[in-house]
Amino acid sequence: MHYSNQTHHFVVVGGGAGGLELATKLGNKLGKRNKARITLVDAALTHVWKPLLHEVAAGSLNSDAAQVDFRVHAQQHYFEYQPGRLTGLNRDQKTITLAPIKNSAGETVVAERHLSYDTLVLAVGSTTNDFGTKGAAEFCQFLDSQEQARRFHRNLLNRYLQEEFADSSERNLRVAIIGAGATGVELAAELRYASQQLEYYGLH
Repeated sequence: MHYSNQTHHFVVVGGGAGGLELATKLGNKLGKRNKARITLVDAALTHVWKPLLHEVAAGSLNSDAAQVDFRVHAQQHYFEYQPGRLTGLNRDQKTITLAPIKNSAGETVVAERHLSYDTLVLAVGSTTNDFGTKGAAEFCQFLDSQEQARRFHRNLLNRYLQEEFADSSERNLRVAIIGAGATGVELAAELRYASQQLEYYGLH
C-alpha cells in the first residue's frame, strides 16, 4: 500500500483480543479505502485467544490449529503487522521504540526500530494476579501466553511419564490450581478429561 505523508497513522500495540479486533475493524473500515494507515505491533507472530490457553495447557487443543497468523490476517484485513516488543515511547515526537529481534543464537536479525504514529493505542493486555497467595509467584506456572501454556503441557506429560514408570505404590500426581475463576475451573475440568484420554495411550 502507498500512503501520503498526510495519511493518519494508527499504531496498535498488542495483538490480543482487543488489539487484534481493533486493528481488524480499522483496517476493514479505513485501511481498505486508504483513508488511514493501520499498524499492529506484537512480539509474537501469532495470536491464540487467551480464554483457550487452559485447553492448550491440558493438551485438548492444538494451538497451531487455533492460532491466527498476524501477517496473513493483516493482509486479509488491510492493515500492517510489525513484529517487535515495545521498549520506549516518546510522546513529544510521537514515536515508539521496538526492541531488536534476535534469533535463537542471540544474533540480531532486525535492529532496534522507531515507529511514528498519529494515534497510539496500547492494548498490551494483562497478566495473572496471584493476590499475594503465599508461594504462588515462586512455584506456580502461569497461563498468560501460548509459550506458558505449552510449557505447562510439556511438564504435565513429563510428570505423567515419570509417574508411569515409578513404583506403583509411589504413583501420586497432584495438580494444585490457584484461582477458581473461568480459567481455573475450566483447567481443572480439562485436566480431568486429559487424564482419562491419556489412558488410551498407555498412561495410567
